[in-house]
Amino acid sequence: MTFQKEAELRSTKTDRYKQQVCTVWVTPASAPTGPRTLDAGLAMVTQGMAWWYRANAREQSPQERGQYEFAEQEASARKVGLWRDSQPVAPWDWRKASRELRQSLSP
Repeated sequence: MTFQKEAELRSTKTDRYKQQVCTVWVTPASAPTGPRTLDAGLAMVTQGMAWWYRANAREQSPQERGQYEFAEQEASARKVGLWRDSQPVAPWDWRKASRELRQSLSP
C-alpha cells in the first residue's frame, strides 16, 4: 500500500517520547498518478491489518474518529485480517500482559 511510494505525513501532535503522531497519505493504487488521497492508517484498519488506537482518538476530528471506529467495526464483523482470530489481543494489551508476566517472574 505504501511501499516505494512518496508519502505525505500530516502531524497532529508530538507524543511524550517526542515522536510525531502523523497520518500517512499516499496515492491510491487505483490512481497512481493522482493526488495523495489515501489515508494509509485508515486503509489498514479497514483491511484488518491494524487496530484503531483509541488513546489518540481525541487528536482526531469527530469525522476521523467516526471513520476509524466504523472501519474497525466493519473489519471485525467481516472477520478480516487480525479479526480472523477468535480472541485477538490489541498490541497495548499484549505489552501490558507481557510486562506484568516479566515482573511476576523477577526475583
